[in-house]
Amino acid sequence: MKQKALLYKGKAKSVFRTDVKGQFIVEFRDDITAFDGGKKDVLKNKGSYNAGVSAFLFEYLEKNGVPTHFVKMLDPRRMVVRELAMIPLEVIVRNVAAGSIVRNYPFKEGTKLSPPIIVIDYKDDARHDPMLNDELIVALKLATAKELAEIKTIALKINALLVKLMAAQGITLVDFKIEFGRSGKTICLGDEISMDSMRLWDKKTNESLDKDVYRFEKGDVMATYNRVAKRITTKAAAAPAKKTAAKVPARKPVKVPAKKPATTKTAAKKAPVKASVPAKKPVKKPVAAKAAAKRAPVKIVAKKAVKKPAGKTPAKTR
Repeated sequence: MKQKALLYKGKAKSVFRTDVKGQFIVEFRDDITAFDGGKKDVLKNKGSYNAGVSAFLFEYLEKNGVPTHFVKMLDPRRMVVRELAMIPLEVIVRNVAAGSIVRNYPFKEGTKLSPPIIVIDYKDDARHDPMLNDELIVALKLATAKELAEIKTIALKINALLVKLMAAQGITLVDFKIEFGRSGKTICLGDEISMDSMRLWDKKTNESLDKDVYRFEKGDVMATYNRVAKRITTKAAAAPAKKTAAKVPARKPVKVPAKKPATTKTAAKKAPVKASVPAKKPVKKPVAAKAAAKRAPVKIVAKKAVKKPAGKTPAKTR
């Protein structure tokens, strides 16, 4: 794949055309901004941290039935994506009160929001991304009522998946911002999911693990991004393997001991009972003495076949 002309340059990402129809290259730059671009800096490796986390989460969501624009990574900071007709909406899902919702409404920071609150803003820097309601979105023809309902459904599904994933790593997913686009008639997740677009708190300490570290100068931004990127991608990637390994051994010991001792005792107790059955057979001798004589050996063999598993199977299983 060849990278061609620049198509779009945002605050922290650049989108390029390629020689493959319907696919673009998104470059995650080291630029970081806050407060509508009022605060700007360039921080080494920031682009690669965000790209790596975004790629990991896109793949995770795809595996769980969420369509995204992600195709593959070309290198640590360049991502190949499918072309989408982007919908100019910023969909914010909030699980805990923090940020603007605390400044603008009578919520106390840290309050759990159940069910999660979905807030939708109009993506327009000139207007400072004003909040929209459903009627305004439909009236502005940004999305149909049906599309809007689908966007909200997908957003809540993404939230449920990410909350579970982050919780396993000791992280609280406070809130996050996502964007969607159309691929034909399919609504797909686009843009990115990274420390720039999520608000993350350590479950034990409530330490900020996202761009708030930069916004409010809470510490070393890149040290935080590096630590969180490893925490999410390394630990989360290893988690499924541990679960699978735990399930297999758990089932075998339960099933084997439960069944085998029962069959062993049953075989031992039933053997004498079956031995008494041939005693009744001689009554049939006047009818067919030869047939009775031939059948007797067959039943003796059957008794031995029943006793075989009782002695060998438990030894192999254990």
